[in-house]
Amino acid sequence: MKQSQFEIRHQAYWQQFAHRLDLLERGKASAEEARAFPRDYRRLCQHLALAQERGYSSYLVDPLQHLVLRGHQQLYRHRSHLGAQLLAFVLAGFPRLVREQWPFVLAAGLLFFGSLLGTALLVYLFPDLVYSIMPGDQVAQMQGMYDPAAGHLGRDTERAASDNWVMFGYYIMHNIGIAFQTFASGLLFGLGSVFFLMFNGLLIGAIAGHLTRIGYGENFWSFVVGHGAFELSAIALAGAAGLQLGWALIAPGRLPRGEALRLAARKSVLMICGVMLFLLIAAFIEAYWSARTGPAPLSKYLVGAALWLLVGLYLFGAGRGRHAPE
Repeated sequence: MKQSQFEIRHQAYWQQFAHRLDLLERGKASAEEARAFPRDYRRLCQHLALAQERGYSSYLVDPLQHLVLRGHQQLYRHRSHLGAQLLAFVLAGFPRLVREQWPFVLAAGLLFFGSLLGTALLVYLFPDLVYSIMPGDQVAQMQGMYDPAAGHLGRDTERAASDNWVMFGYYIMHNIGIAFQTFASGLLFGLGSVFFLMFNGLLIGAIAGHLTRIGYGENFWSFVVGHGAFELSAIALAGAAGLQLGWALIAPGRLPRGEALRLAARKSVLMICGVMLFLLIAAFIEAYWSARTGPAPLSKYLVGAALWLLVGLYLFGAGRGRHAPE
């Protein structure tokens, strides 16, 4: 159905819904209108979904979205709207979005984890290769951070526990910078996201392979295994969000590129919101758990395995239930 036909067929209903919504917002609606409102709201949501699915222009979709938003606020006016939305996104919306965007998530995961594991293996087998990927002073710095004789773990110098919050802030800013760079560079027709996914994979893989080769593997792996579940997953998901932007520019379908990019950006930005949550958790674990020298490596491996399992169950299982939060 053409957009003009769709508008002609439903325009009167939209005007009627807007009038009833005005009455409800002013508290002047009748009891019958209030009872019928949820049914009318569902019908409006169906119209919006059809308009988006058929790729109608923003001149139609945007006013419908505004009506739906006002209707949602009216429907849940006695609830904590923002808090409920955030909770629903964390519990169900984000993992559902990840599964919905599985082609981009799969591609990003292969680029990032594939380059990471492949480089780690190559550097382990050919030790001098690390100096082709990283400058010598950076290699020496990494060795100092994970030297078993250094007395500290994952940091240049020993820090007091009271400084953990400083490192927490540093990890947040550093990791968010990497994630946003990987995401935003997707606007270069996806090539930027591909580059940064592989670049970060190469860098991390080179460090992992080199430190394992020289006998610092226990310190390194026990440090990264915990927060890595959230941090590495977040980098891959940020890349997936960037690839989605790039694909909208490469293959916009019947839509103008600007319109296709605008539609893709809605889901990509939501994906980045979930990535930020993952990075916040990763920074907390890295500052307050990963850097501790007290726990035995086996304890850290067990906690790390549990966290990887938790991330996997969350991304692939959360929000599937019939009564999961919307």
